[in-house]
Amino acid sequence: MTDQPGREPEQRLPAPRPSSERVPARAERFTAPAQVHATGGLTPERAAKIVRQSGNARWVAFLGVSIVALFVIIYYFYETGLPYQLSEPRLDQQAEAQQVTSIERGYNLFVANCARCHGLQGQGGIGPVLNDQSKLFAHLSAAYIKNVLTVGGRYVCGNPASKMPVWADTNGGPLNYIAIQDLINFIRAPSTQTFVVHDALLNEPVLDAQGNVVTFKGWLDPSFKPAPDATAVPNCYLGDGKPVASQGPLASGATVLQVTAQNVKFDVSTLEAPAGVAFGIHFTNKDDQTQHDVDIRKTDGTTVVVDDPTITGPSDTTYTISALPAGTYTFICSVHPTLMSGTLTVK
Repeated sequence: MTDQPGREPEQRLPAPRPSSERVPARAERFTAPAQVHATGGLTPERAAKIVRQSGNARWVAFLGVSIVALFVIIYYFYETGLPYQLSEPRLDQQAEAQQVTSIERGYNLFVANCARCHGLQGQGGIGPVLNDQSKLFAHLSAAYIKNVLTVGGRYVCGNPASKMPVWADTNGGPLNYIAIQDLINFIRAPSTQTFVVHDALLNEPVLDAQGNVVTFKGWLDPSFKPAPDATAVPNCYLGDGKPVASQGPLASGATVLQVTAQNVKFDVSTLEAPAGVAFGIHFTNKDDQTQHDVDIRKTDGTTVVVDDPTITGPSDTTYTISALPAGTYTFICSVHPTLMSGTLTVK
């Protein structure tokens, strides 16, 4: 159709697109409720509140970090100790506590197994003296004691018939490596420390008749220094002196002292003998299957004057004692020196 004068040209609709090219229908648009738009935006009061909350959060974070940092510093010095030795490191404290426990266990082991030969205070008896400072300084080292306990007296003298038995269970003895170390720690415990005696079964402190805790001290003097001209301690124990006793017959009319052992004690605590002449000790052992003897020693407790063989009861024997100079002596059973002891006066 042609356009007529005075009329708007007729607009023609575009031809319909194929169905594959059709534009999808526009999704409906949602808007926020009116009350949201009524706030008027970010007001000064709201902005100030947000700033305050942000500042508070930063202070909380700073406080948390400070607490963690302070804890780390305190724990560091707790573990390593304060500078200038103002405090002791925790690991050192634990090591010292374990050492004390080991020494106290070693004391019970020594009393039960070693004191019968070496004496309760290590003063010696059948076995050698252990509490001598010269020995403890250089001879009785931890390694040496461990070797003796491990292989027995043959390590000392090369003699497999030595009276010192094997104690380590690695060689057939009764003690494991922990007990061996406890014994070593006890023998080398410092004399500057006091330790508590514990019941071997209950591990409770032992109390005396007055209710006081029984204690003991170590033997090793940390300040001891041998004299420059001091001689070396011999490796092999051959006794502290020459015996002056014999089993020969007594002269007619000689003095004979009577001594009886029963219930692991002597029936007498004092003896008297003449000076300058031989005398005898008639010793009777009434303790069944228990070994006793009578040794006479100088009062210093270290020098053996008489070292007689032990007898197993019930039996008896007569010891012949060579002439002794006037003085005061100690007579003991070398098997039980702390339980069986007395005084001999020669005059």
